[in-house]
Amino acid sequence: MEETRTCSLCGCVLEEHEQTEIDDEWICDSCAEEHTTTCDHCGETIWRNDAICDGHTTLCECCFDDHYRRCEGCGRILHDDDVLWHNDLPYCANCYDRLDTEIEEYGYKPDPIFYGEGSRFFGVELEVDFGGKDEENARRIKTQANTRCENIYIKSDGSLDDGFEIVTHPMTLDYHLNEMYWEDILHEAVRLGYKSHMTNTCGLHVHVNRDAFGETREEQEKVIERILYFVELHWNEIFIFSRRSQHNMSRWAARYGMEKTGKEILDKAKKGNTGRYAAVNLCPYHTIEFRLFRGTLKANTLFATLEFVNRIIDTALNMSEDEIAAQSWSDFVASVTEPELIRYLKERRIYINEEVKAEEEV
Repeated sequence: MEETRTCSLCGCVLEEHEQTEIDDEWICDSCAEEHTTTCDHCGETIWRNDAICDGHTTLCECCFDDHYRRCEGCGRILHDDDVLWHNDLPYCANCYDRLDTEIEEYGYKPDPIFYGEGSRFFGVELEVDFGGKDEENARRIKTQANTRCENIYIKSDGSLDDGFEIVTHPMTLDYHLNEMYWEDILHEAVRLGYKSHMTNTCGLHVHVNRDAFGETREEQEKVIERILYFVELHWNEIFIFSRRSQHNMSRWAARYGMEKTGKEILDKAKKGNTGRYAAVNLCPYHTIEFRLFRGTLKANTLFATLEFVNRIIDTALNMSEDEIAAQSWSDFVASVTEPELIRYLKERRIYINEEVKAEEEV
């Protein structure tokens, strides 16, 4: 009797004409469509999570290592034949011509400047697109923010079609809300023709310093366990909060998956292959990065996002895992007092059955 073959991912029985072999595993066509892709260089079928991509090119690790580089300026994947070298660093033609510009290279990381009084700092990365990777535009936006001091810098990003990434230095929540020129920055970006929410390319990423979670690495990881547990426990509501599509969430901010304990989720994160493209990215040494959120040029949405991240951290610091497990989403949002966050939760219809008419995102 012929052996029945089942999909190694979903367990369904495989028909002879509906199966794909990958890494000695057999999967159904549906799982293949969701979890695999094709290397643009060699044509091999590979796991999506193992693929190296930039939004334009998708490669297996072997082909990338043997034939390609990432542009140091914008992060785009380049074939070796197309690389221009400067100080032993690879660049695409556009970035090579613009090394001395207002828009820094993709790998640019200045010494951080900390703003505000406190121990918890938030660094924002806001991607904007469709308005041009333009020197003068970048200068105008930086002028709005850096009136008194250097609050932001601007970087290239290969995942964007025609824009750049606005990056803040680390700031306390109070500084972001009350002293940072966010409304001026966002209004100027809109005036110059940029969009963020109304694209398929832009994210809003929030970094938080790890030493705000405890003095030792062990103390910090205990808090991170509870952060991950909270995110997985309330994933459905957080997905609605994020404004992302399912496709973009899976591609740029994948979840680790619920487990019985936060430690098990953290262990899975450490062993997984999502890299930095995780909902809560643990790759940076000094920070963790919340990559969940779709980009925005609406000030209330940006403020609400920062307040939401702050609330998650407060929960992880002040509650045990058992207490988090026993707390419903309604209980969580009932404790919210920040006006911007309350309004946003109502706009997204995840605030105790109350809703308001949402203003259009940009």
